[in-house]
Amino acid sequence: MKILDIPQSGKSGITVSVQGRYGQFRRKLVVPKDPCTNNQVRVRSAMSRFSAWWNRLSDEERRLWNERASGTHSRPRLGRSGRLTGQQFFVKVNCILASIGKPMMTTPPERPQFPANPCGALTISNTNGAIALQLGVSTTPAANLIVRGAAPCSQGVSFVRDFTILGLLPAGSAGAREITDMYVKKYGMPRAGSRVFIRTNQEIDGWEDAFVQTTAVVPAG
Repeated sequence: MKILDIPQSGKSGITVSVQGRYGQFRRKLVVPKDPCTNNQVRVRSAMSRFSAWWNRLSDEERRLWNERASGTHSRPRLGRSGRLTGQQFFVKVNCILASIGKPMMTTPPERPQFPANPCGALTISNTNGAIALQLGVSTTPAANLIVRGAAPCSQGVSFVRDFTILGLLPAGSAGAREITDMYVKKYGMPRAGSRVFIRTNQEIDGWEDAFVQTTAVVPAG
């Protein structure tokens, strides 16, 4: 139910307030089922592992993480964000590294200067039923490029929330990069007429820059 009220988010009694794209909403609290997907289990395991590792760091290492975290904030919520603790920053950086198969860091990395994201538009072709997804790349990337995807949806959809890491952008020079296999491995082959959303962002030593989003509709064969 849409309401007129001050901006708010979270649970209160048996209701939940949500700040949506079109205003403030309030709905009945429903405890969702936990599907325990492989991706969820992997992320939860990484968070637990790195939270425990925090206690194994030296006092000097923890001091450095606390200092570096002083200029790092959480994702904004209702226009507000808070400063991360050293432990939160340690877990955040190492979870990002683990998600792309890189080793753990026990000393905090310097904040990098990211170049412009070279990834451009998503292009989808359908040649007699053989569907291919490609991302345009203007220049050879200077950093790791993380590719995230959302499940195929109706072509009339203009906004999605749930993105999952598909992997790192395949190596190569400027031009088109094939991402069909990584997308199909996660979501299966998208049908003709469905819409595909892709996000990319750069990663350096566990730091990430803002994502770039692109979308395209699977054409008829």
